[in-house]
Amino acid sequence: MNQNEWIEIGHIVAAQGLDGEVRVYPDSDFPERFLEPGTRWIQPLGAKAPQPIELLEGRLIPGKGLYVVTLDGIDTREQAEALQKAKLLVPVSDRPQLEDNEYHVQDLLGLEVYIQETGQNLGVVVDLITAGNDLLEVKLLSQNNEEENPEESEVSPKPTPNRKSKIKKPRRKTNRPKTILIPFVQEIVPVVDLQKGRIEITPPEGLIE
Repeated sequence: MNQNEWIEIGHIVAAQGLDGEVRVYPDSDFPERFLEPGTRWIQPLGAKAPQPIELLEGRLIPGKGLYVVTLDGIDTREQAEALQKAKLLVPVSDRPQLEDNEYHVQDLLGLEVYIQETGQNLGVVVDLITAGNDLLEVKLLSQNNEEENPEESEVSPKPTPNRKSKIKKPRRKTNRPKTILIPFVQEIVPVVDLQKGRIEITPPEGLIE
């Protein structure tokens, strides 16, 4: 399988205790991914491909949004610490069935975002953040960003030498991609068209300014 055939369901953030348990930050809205025993796939940091591993049991840490899971063959804290930043994955074919108006995060990434009223292409979805209401993180197109002022990307002029400026070096100003957060609710995001690869939004005043 290539990377497009996997779904990342979470990543290991730390060891838990002394017996090989690990803490997992979820990237899935399906708790059974971390609570029900069965085969998962793990891809340690730097590894080229995921490998199967058995999840033996799991539990939620109340109030922290983290799961503690026990993985077969991981029996010591040292083994658990070696898995820090490892990804937990499942095959795309293992995706649960969704209800109407529910979407897998991976399907939303890369969708272009348009303002419904004007047809303006605002940008592209780069992440879905869960914080009370889900938030779409949208990377704005360059024409909406600081590139409107191209002179800002030039190398700063060299200052006239003085006691202070002698220890400073000219810095190149860079245009970092700007992102905004859009509440992923029906009233603001009425259209999600996966086939056309687009989302249409009706932003309230001030949301994208």
